[in-house]
Amino acid sequence: MIDDSGAARITRVIPIPQTVSPEARKLLAQRPGPAPATLAENRERTDTFRTRRSAEARKLFPVQVTEKMVGGVRTDWITPPDIPEAKRNRVLINVHGGGFITDSGSLVEGIPIASLTQTTVVSVYYRLAPEHPYPAAVDDTVAVYRELLKTHRPSVMALFGTSAGAILTAETAVRLRQVGLPLPAALGVFSGAGDLANPGDSLAIFTLSGFAGPQPELEQHGSPYVGKTDPRDPVLSPLYADVKGFPPTLFVTSTRDILLSGTTILHRAFLRAGVNAELVVFEALPHAFWYNYNLPETREALGIMAGFFDRCLGRQP
Repeated sequence: MIDDSGAARITRVIPIPQTVSPEARKLLAQRPGPAPATLAENRERTDTFRTRRSAEARKLFPVQVTEKMVGGVRTDWITPPDIPEAKRNRVLINVHGGGFITDSGSLVEGIPIASLTQTTVVSVYYRLAPEHPYPAAVDDTVAVYRELLKTHRPSVMALFGTSAGAILTAETAVRLRQVGLPLPAALGVFSGAGDLANPGDSLAIFTLSGFAGPQPELEQHGSPYVGKTDPRDPVLSPLYADVKGFPPTLFVTSTRDILLSGTTILHRAFLRAGVNAELVVFEALPHAFWYNYNLPETREALGIMAGFFDRCLGRQP
């Protein structure tokens, strides 16, 4: 039913699609637990998930993890056991997901990519909101990138992230241009957004679990992170920035992703600016499904991501 304002009021039965793997169908049938009541509870739950999933990643993708301070920011250096000579000076910078208020993705995102690309990944532990709203996360990521430029050419560097990290990836690229630093050779925007002023259509339809869970609330997503900044600030919301001349960028999302709209809208903005921007949309899966290592679709997605970075950085001596 469409009401007088144009809003849709929907009651439908949407069956589990047969177009995804059996493992994915099992995931889609799960019912999520109740949402955490407080920030502290949210962080505790997320830390538990991150620790468990990172341990799982290490079993599947053997790597060495070393903590280092880079540019005054804590980082983890994720190093595969055998790096070919041609890849030893490459570095992929990962900025994790977690809604800018928790850490859901450090190591979870970087470990498989480091292993599959045979490349060192530097995972950035940027400051979190609400204690540290924008631009803290951008400043920390720029500080790490600036320091790595002392030992690495931009042509052998890439920046990527999932969810909040995908948003931060595009934001950091805009800030790098503002401060006159060379851009990396590639960007990975894996389920992100470029407009924090306007919630996309998918935010009104989906939850983090797809259709499961409580009805989405059309709040300004990332508001603890936005703080008092104008949400149309061109760094905070790269949709309002000039991205002409940006490096090749891979966008990945899925049809039940809460950030499906945000990802595809930013992808189109990159295309309008003439950027070599690829978009891969998976079927039926929820937000950041590639955190689930048992899905065949995850293995496919990680392979696409790793192949993209190898293509963009692999031509360098």
